[in-house]
Amino acid sequence: MTKVLAGKIAVVTGAASGIGLASSETMMRAGATVVMVDRNAKALATLTEKWGDKAIAQVTDLLNSENCAAMIPEIINKVGRIDILYCNAGSYIGGELLDTDAVSIDQMLNLNVNAVIKNVRSVLPHMIKQGGGDIIVTSSLAGRSAIKHEPVYSASKFAITCFTQTTRRQVNKHGVRVSQVSPGPVISALLDDWPVEKLEAAKEAGALIDPSEVAEAVLFILSRPRNVTIHDIVVLPTNIDA
Repeated sequence: MTKVLAGKIAVVTGAASGIGLASSETMMRAGATVVMVDRNAKALATLTEKWGDKAIAQVTDLLNSENCAAMIPEIINKVGRIDILYCNAGSYIGGELLDTDAVSIDQMLNLNVNAVIKNVRSVLPHMIKQGGGDIIVTSSLAGRSAIKHEPVYSASKFAITCFTQTTRRQVNKHGVRVSQVSPGPVISALLDDWPVEKLEAAKEAGALIDPSEVAEAVLFILSRPRNVTIHDIVVLPTNIDA
């Protein structure tokens, strides 16, 4: 693989598994040093041992407001600069709204929406001062289509899609590109809430994609020349409608 990200320092949230892990490893293979953000300290320790000085652990619980506020300053103190911020961490709630409890709703909205907005706001002064950078956010097909069995999740992704696209228009004059990637169903822990029969049917139909497919889309966004900004890439399994 061409080292298209050589010399870049990237920050990836939710980096210990799923899309975050696949994207972190894809960026490292492309030459970047990646600050891997997750609350799972044990998993991060294993990954930094595997990748050596290409991976830097940042143990942060984004649902803790103090942890969330401290994340960007702590990372800048560790590595000196941030060229790429990939806000990927998220959670999922599916099913009937009447069956969803208020605590779970608060946690999901705080992680999927509030933490993203706060992290982006925190990194922007740094990127503007250094003359540019890239911000990517994981949205979802659910941020483009009102999915009947995902009313809370879809609402969070509609919100973050709006945030990403409006923020891009504010900061592109500073050389900061803001993009998003919108996957369909991905084989990951986020699907643990799916009914078993729905998950098995999707697997059998080939209606799920691997996290690596999303990671390749993220790398495509980052590897465009600076005069090109990818607003959104929708990544879907071919058989999603099967």
